[in-house]
Amino acid sequence: MISDAAEVAVAEVPAAEEDRDADPVSVARTIVLRQLSAGPRTRHQLARKLKDREVSEDAAKIVLDRFEELKLIDDAEFAALWVRSRAENRHLGSATLRRELRDKGVAEPLIEHALEQLSADSERDSARYLVARKLARVDCAALDRKERDKHTRRLVAMLVRKGHSPGQAFGVVAEALNGGSESWEDER
Repeated sequence: MISDAAEVAVAEVPAAEEDRDADPVSVARTIVLRQLSAGPRTRHQLARKLKDREVSEDAAKIVLDRFEELKLIDDAEFAALWVRSRAENRHLGSATLRRELRDKGVAEPLIEHALEQLSADSERDSARYLVARKLARVDCAALDRKERDKHTRRLVAMLVRKGHSPGQAFGVVAEALNGGSESWEDER
């Protein structure tokens, strides 16, 4: 058990990033380690955080290069993990995943490589899952034309927001509303 005096003494010792006279490389290292302890980050995200904390560009470059050398920063691995996680858990399509990775500063070739792990079938299955979840309480056979159109608009919009292509979204929604057929002709 830590005594109250020890807690006060620890609290009074300035952290490396708060001490303006500290070595800029030590400050940068401390900031990067704290960021990485919260979860994986891209080099771009870490560089932005260092810039926000007013760490010199030279010190930031030294620390970021060293962390990349040690494989503690790996944008390719980050992108692959991000795509896998967000596609499986949030059922996002490739368009949204691509945009998210760009926002995080991942290079385009790394994004394309990470998105290769998504197959057209897995994206379609994700879209089907999302639509089925939304339609779980809807009796599709009892829908009139107006209600069917309303559900179609809402479901397609939801899928497109999640990064699925409009063509795929319409196909999946038609299939769900028509009981397995992708043709819009079946509903007339």
